[in-house]
Amino acid sequence: MPDHNVEKLNAGEKAVDFIKDGMLLGLGTGSTVFYTIKKVGELVKEGMKLKAVSTSSATSQLAASLGIEILPFEEIERADLTIDGADEFDPSLNGIKGGGGALLYEKLVAEASDRVIWVVDSGKRVKKLGRFPLPVEVVRYGASHLLKIFRDREYKPFLRVNDRGEPYITDAGNYIIDLHLGEINRPEELNREIKLLTGVVETGLFINIADKVIVGIKDDTEIIEKNPV
Repeated sequence: MPDHNVEKLNAGEKAVDFIKDGMLLGLGTGSTVFYTIKKVGELVKEGMKLKAVSTSSATSQLAASLGIEILPFEEIERADLTIDGADEFDPSLNGIKGGGGALLYEKLVAEASDRVIWVVDSGKRVKKLGRFPLPVEVVRYGASHLLKIFRDREYKPFLRVNDRGEPYITDAGNYIIDLHLGEINRPEELNREIKLLTGVVETGLFINIADKVIVGIKDDTEIIEKNPV
């Protein structure tokens, strides 16, 4: 069995090769991009001029502790590059994200970026999305009604809870409903269908967003390009 922690380290650090002096970076959330952020902190200490926007309060705290300047998202127009993790990705580089609860801010930052790189371990590669539960961020008011709709559609929904058994609350103050779908045959259609429901804020389906995925494979990495030259 591969050591996914080693794979995460290798993928996360490899992403730093694509960072250039003077960039405005989008910094994602999760256990793999953690290693990227640590490496970015080293670059800053060595004198590289970088600024960043963050996708979560956890990332902001980590980055600040490493001396990385974080700008409010509202103050930027575009980021040069966003590096983030993913819970799954398919051969078209579509993915599921939001296992860490930051899907809304992650998608906002990604869509405001010139390029997006995902860093993952080898276990995140799938032929079809859906093995990982699909997170759906919803407003608190009416969450129970959305749960019923998802149950009626046989999406096997569960309201996400924290370690105290209370509803998990995102940085934006919303709830997350995780859909246990097993397999998603038409991710674009499903994304549109869910987003049309009143009360849904965002889905964890990231369609046509990643330009490149860096996969940790044992002691090495593989770089998968969306449109290889």
